[in-house]
Amino acid sequence: MSRMMTGSRFFVAAAAVAIGAFLFLNASSGANDQAATTGPSTGTQASQLKGRITISGAFALYPMVVRWTEEFQKVNPGVQFDISAGGAGKGAADALGGLADIGMISRQVLPEEVAKGGVYVASVIDAVVPVASATNPVKGDLLAKGIKQQDFIDMWIKGKTANWKAIFPESRATGKTDLHVYTRSDASGAADVWALYLGNQKQEDLLGTGVYGDPGLAEAVRKDPLGIGFNNISYAYDIKTRKQVAGLVVIPIDLNGNGKIDPGESFYDNLDDITRAIVTGVYPSPPARELNLLTLREFKGVTAEFIKWVLTEGQQYAPEAGYIPLSKDRAQLELDKVQ
Repeated sequence: MSRMMTGSRFFVAAAAVAIGAFLFLNASSGANDQAATTGPSTGTQASQLKGRITISGAFALYPMVVRWTEEFQKVNPGVQFDISAGGAGKGAADALGGLADIGMISRQVLPEEVAKGGVYVASVIDAVVPVASATNPVKGDLLAKGIKQQDFIDMWIKGKTANWKAIFPESRATGKTDLHVYTRSDASGAADVWALYLGNQKQEDLLGTGVYGDPGLAEAVRKDPLGIGFNNISYAYDIKTRKQVAGLVVIPIDLNGNGKIDPGESFYDNLDDITRAIVTGVYPSPPARELNLLTLREFKGVTAEFIKWVLTEGQQYAPEAGYIPLSKDRAQLELDKVQ
């Protein structure tokens, strides 16, 4: 199976597991130097597993990995974690350079990374969404009409769009309406996937003011009424309220290009709605994608036990944290790489 998802078929396959997880939740380094004395505990009794796992990389995966480590430590208190976010590029470099046991990768793992000894598993699914400030002068037009893919291409790839009224010529907005494009300055899986959506481009093809990190980009756009950017959904939506982050507007994509957001395209109001759209394949892939966990040569010792837990028990925490779990079959394929 290709590592990069194409179209909606993969997400339709994940639907049963994801929806089931939603219903369930609503109803109810040094690591590899120490051998695992037991596998991951499946009950409440603490295991004898001990070690330290260092994890580095994608902002997209950071909230999910933090949640996983918290739950894992409840039954494996002898395992300690060092987790840092710094972009997918840093995660890959740290893992392949032996500075981290696991690299968080929010894009396709590159052939050259595999050639250097990279081994990886898919872990969950999420997506990148376009965002603007809640104080944008054409906010009403954005929500009612959305933006077409070609308009995004004109902004980030061709540099043709310098004013919001070029997109919404009938807008009644007054005052300044010039358009400020933002992108990521760090080696970013989100930027890579967003560029892929814009005509199979790469991050280095994206125009705009570079900002470091997912939180930084969200904050830059939030503070700029004329700005536009992109974020992973875990930074565009509040995990607790399930609503869009205060001060941000997630821009609807005019998928059929008819100049308005039809009922079938209106699924951005809350985290659960956008997640269902990703699961069913209504939201396109890219910018929806798999998120990967990378290591050098093989997952071993306590790190392997953590990865096994992520692909089994850990999947149940994905919807609550704002992600989509892998389908049962997909998770098993990834688990087979670690057994």
